[in-house]
Order: sequence, then C-alpha cells, then structure tokens
Amino acid sequence: MMTISIPSVSKVFQSNAAVSAPSTTPFEAQKSFASVLKDSIDKVNEAQNQSDVMTEKLAKGENVDLHQVMIASQKASITMSATIEVRNKVIEAYQEVMRMQV
Repeated sequence: MMTISIPSVSKVFQSNAAVSAPSTTPFEAQKSFASVLKDSIDKVNEAQNQSDVMTEKLAKGENVDLHQVMIASQKASITMSATIEVRNKVIEAYQEVMRMQV
C-alpha cells in the first residue's frame, strides 16, 4: 500500500511559528509564505503531470499496470480538490476581512 505524506502542511505550521517570533520581519514572513505556496502548487502540478503521463502510456498500450494508473489519477484528483478547497477558504477569509469595519 502506498502512503501519502503531506510535508507542506508542516511547513505552514513552521512558518506560522516563525511569523509569531518577534525577530521575523514582514518581508521574511511574506517570502516564507510565498515559498510554501509555490512548493505546494508545484507538488499538485507534479501529481497532475504524473497522472497524465501514466494515462498516456496506458492509452498507447505500453507496459503499465492499470491499478497504478488509477492510483496516480486519484492522487492527482484528491490533491487538486484539496488545493481548491484551501483556495476557497482563503478567499472566504479575505472577503470576511474586507467586510470588517474599521
């Protein structure tokens, strides 16, 4: 059975701890958040590309197991769904902040 690890989640918590430290500047926090976000999007893209390659190999009749293709496809689907949900929550939080009265 294949295990799926999500190291980017732990990076987010680490970067949150770094943000609360008084020695962290806003620029460093922004840079850290941007790098975590970019790494996460790159991993989603990598999963999508791997799924596409395996599906293409299966369609061409190359020696690839059907169950491996399906696992890669589902992994790509789940990572994309999770990414979309995180995006939706971020947009919802942004809209809530914008509705606040000063």
